[in-house]
Amino acid sequence: MAADPSGLRARKKEQTRIALSWATIRLAVERGLANVRVEDIAAEVGVSPRTFNNYFASKGEAIADRELQRFRQFAAALRERPADEPLWPAITAAVLDRYALTGETDGGSVEEVDETARRRWVEGVRLMIAEPAVQRDLAAAYAAAEEQLAVAVAARTGTDVDRDMFPRLVAGAVGVALGTARQQWMRDQSVPIADLIVDALAQVAGGLPTP
Repeated sequence: MAADPSGLRARKKEQTRIALSWATIRLAVERGLANVRVEDIAAEVGVSPRTFNNYFASKGEAIADRELQRFRQFAAALRERPADEPLWPAITAAVLDRYALTGETDGGSVEEVDETARRRWVEGVRLMIAEPAVQRDLAAAYAAAEEQLAVAVAARTGTDVDRDMFPRLVAGAVGVALGTARQQWMRDQSVPIADLIVDALAQVAGGLPTP
């Protein structure tokens, strides 16, 4: 059977999108966002600046796209979990499966680099996400991402994403837990981010009991 041309095109477009997003992140971390031009990003991927602009309206949007894609994958993984699995264990497994699949921590795969390179990368990420333009686009990405996760939670729990607060509360809580775990990891990488994520989600699922 011949390959579906439309399917191949879609995969190629997605690969290009991912490559552009990662190239933006890498260059921004290495040089500082203000020192990165769209032309630099396009050259890194081997495409034209026009191609970059076809995918993203700004460098901040390209950076924020990784977070949006992460949540989309969390939502997709949650839909595939066993129907009889309790909600919070299912959410935790979906998140960890996604991190295990890619080996990502925050902004890239840095688990196997030396300590000096790790600290340099983390500091670069910290400076990158402190940029007002990036923060604006991250906020928009988080809002869209939480909406998708809320839809997945609603489907799993038999609730209505428009009429019930529960799915959005869960999605928002997951977003806060993941963001807090990443911030903690960026302050101290002695604990693997997967462990921090498990701890954060467990505390949220347990109703945040007083320590």
